[in-house]
Amino acid sequence: MRLRPAFIFFPALLLALAVGSLAQEQKSAAAPAKEGVLKAADVSKLFPDKVYFRGQLATAQMRNAGGVHYVDDFLVLAALVDSSGYSSGIKEKYQAYLIADVPIEIGGQTLKPGAYGCGFIDNNKFIVMDLGANDLFQVSSTKDTEIKRPIPLQFLATSDSGKYRFYHGRDYVEFHRTK
Repeated sequence: MRLRPAFIFFPALLLALAVGSLAQEQKSAAAPAKEGVLKAADVSKLFPDKVYFRGQLATAQMRNAGGVHYVDDFLVLAALVDSSGYSSGIKEKYQAYLIADVPIEIGGQTLKPGAYGCGFIDNNKFIVMDLGANDLFQVSSTKDTEIKRPIPLQFLATSDSGKYRFYHGRDYVEFHRTK
């Protein structure tokens, strides 16, 4: 009995696809993910265009976004927001939307995974609020006079492994992942 070419071709094709898929999985498993800073272009694929805070939607400024990608694919992301529709009391504190997949420590305060409003306020302070605009904590921020070209929002790695700076212009707070 003579086999038709289709009976030989399709099983061979399926076998080739399975082997190729397995090789790709092994290749991606062999290449560990890197930990590091994400730029606005990276974050724009992950961050929502509009974010909910204190009963309203605010537009996220994706050109002013950044974050940190951890080896295990968890993230800390932030973007400046358009807070024009909020009261002046909220506007002065609510400058950015922060999303954390993991607990982080900022200035000695632990922030659980979640979404938050935050901002840099007078007297070198950084404030974090829940989504109802209730203050969770304030910590001291630092002014970086050495930074050559400050941009509205950015994340930078420090010389200490696992520590990062979250900047708004020249003002920053340092943070690191906790357990």
